[in-house]
Amino acid sequence: MPVSPSGGVSSRLRPMGASGHAANDHASAHAHAHTPAHEHCPGLLLLICGPSGVGKTTIVHELIRRFGGLFSVSATTRQRSPQERDGIDYFFVDERTFQEWITEDRFLEHAQVFGRAWYGTPEAPVRAELAKGHLVVLDIDVQGADNVRKRIPEALAIFVLPPNEQELLKRLRARGREDEAAIERRFAESKLEIARAMQGHTFDAFVVNDTLPRATDEVSAIVAARLAKRG
Repeated sequence: MPVSPSGGVSSRLRPMGASGHAANDHASAHAHAHTPAHEHCPGLLLLICGPSGVGKTTIVHELIRRFGGLFSVSATTRQRSPQERDGIDYFFVDERTFQEWITEDRFLEHAQVFGRAWYGTPEAPVRAELAKGHLVVLDIDVQGADNVRKRIPEALAIFVLPPNEQELLKRLRARGREDEAAIERRFAESKLEIARAMQGHTFDAFVVNDTLPRATDEVSAIVAARLAKRG
């Protein structure tokens, strides 16, 4: 049964568990009950972007482990992979439902990526958690980041880059999720995504993921500096 983005905050923003995955509903409610509101500080919306295979998902999990906060679960019309869980990795909905949510203005941002699937971030729960002073993390594409910055210009946007194109292609193949034709298509899309990010003015920082620990530490330092400026 599809979950409406006008529903409760806990159904949209999930704390990460110790395993790096979003917590279940019971654990989420428990975490909310024991997380200080920090009402004296504004929240921080963190946008993490980067091409497929660059390692941004692992970086996001580590950021939430280090800083606490909540991961915003997006809605999408694309097909769910066997590894993904509805309501945790994404909310998987049909196109008719997604278009209804657009008409009802429920999204902070939404976009059709490369002319195929739609993606969107429900707005109300994100703003509710920011009002409480929480860190909210969005893992989105460049087009989505552009749109979020227009509505929430104080968001912090970081783009994660591969060391080079050859390494990105190697990482895409190493995932073992797709056939060679799909990998080549995703590689071409990733190069377009990187070019768009580099040419625009959306991102506050670009971080090269040459080694995951170093890149994670660099992103963490950027986030820590911004959090320290809250007041």
